[in-house]
Amino acid sequence: MTDAASPVAPPPNPLRAYAAVTAAYWAFMLSDGALRMLVLLHFNSLGFTPIQLAWLFLLYEVAGIVTNLAAGWLAARFGLAATLYGGLALQIGALVALAQLDPTWGVAASVAFVMAVQGVSGVAKDLAKMSSKSAVKLIAPKEDGGLFRWVALLTGSKNAVKGLGFFLGAALLALAGFQAAVWGMAAVLAVILIAVVLFLPAGLPGRMKSEEAWGGLRSKDPRVNRLSLARMFLFGARDVWFVVGIPVYFQAVLSDGTPEGRREAFFLIGSFLALWIIAYGAVQAFAPRLLGGKGQPEAETTRKAILWAGLLVPIPFALAAATWVAGDPAEWLTATLIGGLLVFGFVFAINSSVHSYLILAFGSAERITRDVGFYYMANAAGRLIGTLLSGLSYQFGGLTACLATAGLMALASWLAARRLRSV
Repeated sequence: MTDAASPVAPPPNPLRAYAAVTAAYWAFMLSDGALRMLVLLHFNSLGFTPIQLAWLFLLYEVAGIVTNLAAGWLAARFGLAATLYGGLALQIGALVALAQLDPTWGVAASVAFVMAVQGVSGVAKDLAKMSSKSAVKLIAPKEDGGLFRWVALLTGSKNAVKGLGFFLGAALLALAGFQAAVWGMAAVLAVILIAVVLFLPAGLPGRMKSEEAWGGLRSKDPRVNRLSLARMFLFGARDVWFVVGIPVYFQAVLSDGTPEGRREAFFLIGSFLALWIIAYGAVQAFAPRLLGGKGQPEAETTRKAILWAGLLVPIPFALAAATWVAGDPAEWLTATLIGGLLVFGFVFAINSSVHSYLILAFGSAERITRDVGFYYMANAAGRLIGTLLSGLSYQFGGLTACLATAGLMALASWLAARRLRSV
């Protein structure tokens, strides 16, 4: 067999490569956040039930599970640049397809079509994510905490951009309408793809020897497997309330049912979710400073991962208790939810940032695309579980059930993180 390029040789200009990868990831996540908000608010305004809304996103998450398994092998075989370009191109195709949605279709046809398009978008998102995160492992400076700083900046800035996407999607839906918004995003993303292809320097690493490209489903390092399990429950804890529960609750509280009322609710909901994601991203970017991570040994960072996982657990349980006591929507409850979810976002961001560092620190350079792919498969599985439970719990138990389920998922994440001590 012919050996491909070494997976550890950095490109001639690592800073330029990092800038290009980050810009591509920003552009993708801006469109991803906007698309999610467009689909959620558009179909909620058409009268879809919480379970039907959850179904719209299920294939997106299923596709993420499958893609992350294959993406690591594809990147190992063809290089990270190829999978990054592929993710952007697929997202453009998904947006163009979604613009063909016919409002005269029935509910079943609309759900099936949007599920399929969201599935393509899910493949695109995880190709782009795996490519970007793996590239950082291979090009970041090894000394003085460089890996933690570079991955925290990429992840934090990405989430801030995705938060802007939530606001952009809500604003475009209110001002331009569904189809015009989708076409506009496809055009802008196409321009970004061309720019990234022209700017990305040659030599972005990722390929490896063909006999090493496929190395089994689970990682050979038990730390990677246990961290992946904690990651799955962590993101399930977020998406249980984030995907359906809170947006639907806020729309019921904020909208009076008139077209003007719905537009105002779109702006307010989009603004809140956007600010939540932006603040979450900012905390992620500053996590190395907040945790004193410069040059810190992995064992100390692992200890902090367990500590912060435990701090997340009581927050959703407390919010669930507040909604149960209130019974019906009330101003004090809405204020409590906003404040509580901002606290949840702060603690969640620290957890997520530490995880993002540890997966790259644990992963070997020879298997990094496979280890990162497996880890993000677990991430996608958590979002899938959270998405499904978001619709089901809200349908049958309202916001109280959503938040209580989030608490159980956070508890499971903490228990999984504790097992890192025994490795």
